[in-house]
Amino acid sequence: MTNYEVMFIIDPTLEDAKKEAAVATVQEIIAADGEVGKVDIWGMKKLAYPIQKKNEGYYVVAEFKASTELPKELDRRLRISDAFMRHLIVNKDEK
Repeated sequence: MTNYEVMFIIDPTLEDAKKEAAVATVQEIIAADGEVGKVDIWGMKKLAYPIQKKNEGYYVVAEFKASTELPKELDRRLRISDAFMRHLIVNKDEK
Protein backbone atom coordinates (compact mmCIF):
# COMPACT_ATOMS: atom_id res chain seq x y z
CA MET A 1 0.00 0.00 0.00
CA THR A 2 1.22 3.47 -0.91
CA ASN A 3 0.70 6.66 1.09
CA TYR A 4 -1.28 9.39 -0.69
CA GLU A 5 -2.76 12.76 0.10
CA VAL A 6 -5.73 14.35 -1.65
CA MET A 7 -6.67 18.00 -1.39
CA PHE A 8 -9.94 19.14 -2.89
CA ILE A 9 -11.93 22.35 -3.05
CA ILE A 10 -15.70 22.09 -2.77
CA ASP A 11 -18.06 24.65 -4.31
CA PRO A 12 -18.78 27.26 -1.58
CA THR A 13 -22.39 27.78 -2.72
CA LEU A 14 -23.40 24.29 -1.59
CA GLU A 15 -25.33 23.84 1.64
CA ASP A 16 -23.39 22.59 4.69
CA ALA A 17 -25.10 19.18 4.51
CA LYS A 18 -24.02 18.75 0.87
CA LYS A 19 -20.43 19.76 1.72
CA GLU A 20 -20.34 17.12 4.46
CA ALA A 21 -21.86 14.60 2.05
CA ALA A 22 -19.14 15.39 -0.53
CA VAL A 23 -16.42 14.78 2.09
CA ALA A 24 -18.14 11.54 3.13
CA THR A 25 -18.32 10.45 -0.53
CA VAL A 26 -14.56 10.86 -0.94
CA GLN A 27 -13.98 8.89 2.27
CA GLU A 28 -16.28 6.09 1.01
CA ILE A 29 -14.45 5.90 -2.33
CA ILE A 30 -11.13 5.58 -0.49
CA ALA A 31 -12.44 3.13 2.14
CA ALA A 32 -13.77 0.80 -0.57
CA ASP A 33 -10.22 -0.06 -1.70
CA GLY A 34 -7.87 1.50 0.86
CA GLU A 35 -7.52 3.03 4.32
CA VAL A 36 -8.59 6.57 5.18
CA GLY A 37 -6.12 8.37 7.43
CA LYS A 38 -6.32 11.87 8.84
CA VAL A 39 -9.00 14.13 7.32
CA ASP A 40 -8.34 17.83 7.88
CA ILE A 41 -11.17 20.23 7.04
CA TRP A 42 -9.73 23.71 6.49
CA GLY A 43 -13.10 25.31 5.77
CA MET A 44 -13.74 28.41 3.68
CA LYS A 45 -10.61 30.06 2.25
CA LYS A 46 -10.01 32.74 -0.34
CA LEU A 47 -8.81 31.38 -3.68
CA ALA A 48 -5.58 32.66 -5.27
CA TYR A 49 -7.53 33.29 -8.48
CA PRO A 50 -11.23 33.01 -9.41
CA ILE A 51 -12.46 29.55 -10.36
CA GLN A 52 -15.87 29.33 -12.07
CA LYS A 53 -16.39 33.02 -11.12
CA LYS A 54 -16.03 32.20 -7.41
CA ASN A 55 -13.44 33.79 -5.10
CA GLU A 56 -13.75 31.35 -2.17
CA GLY A 57 -13.74 27.61 -1.74
CA TYR A 58 -14.24 24.99 0.97
CA TYR A 59 -10.88 23.21 1.41
CA VAL A 60 -10.39 19.63 2.64
CA VAL A 61 -7.16 17.59 2.91
CA ALA A 62 -7.22 13.82 3.46
CA GLU A 63 -4.41 11.30 3.86
CA PHE A 64 -4.93 7.70 2.79
CA LYS A 65 -3.21 4.42 1.96
CA ALA A 66 -4.20 2.52 -1.16
CA SER A 67 -3.07 0.52 -4.14
CA THR A 68 -1.88 2.32 -7.25
CA GLU A 69 -5.28 1.94 -8.97
CA LEU A 70 -7.37 3.85 -6.41
CA PRO A 71 -6.00 7.36 -7.16
CA LYS A 72 -6.97 6.92 -10.82
CA GLU A 73 -10.54 6.02 -9.86
CA LEU A 74 -10.72 8.81 -7.27
CA ASP A 75 -9.48 11.33 -9.86
CA ARG A 76 -12.11 10.15 -12.34
CA ARG A 77 -14.94 10.43 -9.80
CA LEU A 78 -13.86 13.89 -8.60
CA ARG A 79 -13.70 15.17 -12.19
CA ILE A 80 -17.26 13.98 -12.89
CA SER A 81 -18.85 15.58 -9.82
CA ASP A 82 -20.01 19.20 -9.99
CA ALA A 83 -19.50 19.68 -6.23
CA PHE A 84 -15.69 19.69 -6.57
CA MET A 85 -14.02 22.74 -8.12
CA ARG A 86 -10.41 21.46 -8.02
CA HIS A 87 -8.48 18.53 -6.60
CA LEU A 88 -4.91 17.29 -6.33
CA ILE A 89 -3.73 13.78 -5.45
CA VAL A 90 -0.10 13.46 -4.28
CA ASN A 91 1.97 10.32 -3.72
CA LYS A 92 3.73 10.97 -0.42
CA ASP A 93 6.18 8.07 -0.83
CA GLU A 94 7.89 9.42 -3.96
CA LYS A 95 11.02 11.49 -3.43
